[in-house]
Amino acid sequence: MVHLFDPASQPQLSALDLPDVVLEMGQLFADAGHQLSLVGGPVRDLFLGRVSPDLDFTTDADPDATIGVIKRWADHYWEIGREFGTIGLRKDGHTLEVTTYRAEAYDADSRKPAVAFGTSLEDDLFRRDFTINAMALRLPSLELVDPYGGVRDLHAGMLRTPGEPSASFSDDPLRMMRAARFASQLQVEVAEEVARAMTDMADRITIVSAERVRDELIKLINGKDPRTGVDLLVDTGLADHVLPEVAALRLELDEHHRHKDVYQHSLTVLEQACGLETGEDGPVPGPDFVLRFAALMHDVGKPATRRFDPSGAVSFRHHDMVGAKLTARRMKKLRFDNDTIKAVSRLVELHMRFYGYGDAGWTDSAVRRYVTDAGPLLERLHRLTRSDVTTRNKRKAERLAFAYDDLEERIGALREQEELDAVRPDLDGQQIMALLGIRPGPLVGRAYKFLLEERLEHGPLEPAAAEAKLLAWWAEQPESAGTSDGPSAGAGQP
Repeated sequence: MVHLFDPASQPQLSALDLPDVVLEMGQLFADAGHQLSLVGGPVRDLFLGRVSPDLDFTTDADPDATIGVIKRWADHYWEIGREFGTIGLRKDGHTLEVTTYRAEAYDADSRKPAVAFGTSLEDDLFRRDFTINAMALRLPSLELVDPYGGVRDLHAGMLRTPGEPSASFSDDPLRMMRAARFASQLQVEVAEEVARAMTDMADRITIVSAERVRDELIKLINGKDPRTGVDLLVDTGLADHVLPEVAALRLELDEHHRHKDVYQHSLTVLEQACGLETGEDGPVPGPDFVLRFAALMHDVGKPATRRFDPSGAVSFRHHDMVGAKLTARRMKKLRFDNDTIKAVSRLVELHMRFYGYGDAGWTDSAVRRYVTDAGPLLERLHRLTRSDVTTRNKRKAERLAFAYDDLEERIGALREQEELDAVRPDLDGQQIMALLGIRPGPLVGRAYKFLLEERLEHGPLEPAAAEAKLLAWWAEQPESAGTSDGPSAGAGQP
C-alpha cells in the first residue's frame, strides 16, 4: 500500500491508502509513453474519508494500446465495454476499468451515447456529470487535477456541473436522476441552476432505459437521506415520469384539512423505516431496499380510492390492495426482478392488516394468519407498520405502539409453542393420498388447503384428530359419492 496524502499539509483530504495496483498500473502506462489518471468517484471519496469500491481510470491510450499495456500484468481482462473505450481487468483481487479520454452525447431520441475519443484529460473531465466527479489524480505522480472546482463544491456541499447543466443533461439525461441520488447518498445540496435544468428537461428522462433508471433509483432509496432525493424527483417533475404514483400523492387538502398530507406522510414513513433497520447481525440489515421502497409506496393507492361521504369525512377504502397492484405495475415497468416486486407489493398489501388488531384484538387464529401471510417478510412488516404511525396525537401513537408490542409478544409466544415460521397442515400430501386413496391432482391440493385452514384456525392437532377431520371433510365432497368401501383409489380422476 502507498500512503497518498499528508494530512498535515492538506487537511481537507483523507489520509487513506490506495491499493498498490493503482501506482503499479500508473507506472506501466508511463513506461509505455501514455497518460493514466485515477478519476471520478474514487478521487471524490478520498475527500469524503471513505474507500470507493470502484477503481476507474482514464487514459490517452486507445483500447488496443490499453490492452497492450496491461495484458501481461493483469490476472484477467475483458473487452465488453470496448466500443465505449473501456477495458476491464482484475489484478490482485481488485477490479479496475480503464477508459480512453472521450466525449459523448445522446441523439435526441437515442438511448445510447455516441462515443468519440478525446486527447485531453481536462476535456475528458469537462464531459463528466458533476464537478465533484470531475477530479483526477495523475499517476504515478499523484498530482490532483481539479479544473472545475470539485474540491470547492465538496467543501460547500454543493452539486454543480462542469459546464451548463442543460448541456450536461442533454448529453446524458440519466444525470438528472444521478443528481437526486447524490442528494440522498452524499447529502449535498443541488445548485439552483441544476435544479432548474432538471425541471426544464424532466421529460427527457424518458429516452433512458428503464434498467438504468431503476439502478439509480435503488441507489437513491438506499442512500443516507432518501427523503431529500425523492423530494427532488417530485419537485423537479422527474417523478412524473419515473414514479408518477409518488408524485400523485400530493393530494390537495380540503379547506377543513380533514386528512393529512399523504405525500409528506409517506416521506416521513420512509424516513422512520430507515431508522428501524438493524445492523448486519439483525433481522433487517440496512439499507434494505424492500422495506424502504414499500414505505415510500405504501399509500400510493390513496389517490384512486379517496372518497368523501355526505358528512364530509374522507376515506381510502381498499387503498392497500389498489396500492399493491400499482406498486407491482410500476416496478415491472422499471424492470425489477420478480422476487423484489413480490416482496415490496406484498408489504404494501399487508400494511393495514394490523389495524384490526389495534381496534378489537385478535384470536390466536388471526395471529397465525398474520404471521403466515407475511412469511419471510414478517420482520419488515413489523417495521413498516410501526413506521406508518406519524400522528402528532401522543396518546394515539402510544396506544398503537402498545398494541403492536402486544401483537409481537403474542407472535413470540405462539412461535415458541407452534413453530409459526413453518406452519404446515398436520398431514402431508402423501398421508392425504394414502388416507383418501387418491392419486396426485387438484383434489389433493383442496384437501391440503382444508387442513391448512384447520391448522391456522385451531393450532396443531394430533395425527388421529387430523385424520378424523379430513375424513369428515371428504365425506362432504362430491368426489366421494358412490364409493361403498371408503375412499376410492380413483377418486377425483377422469
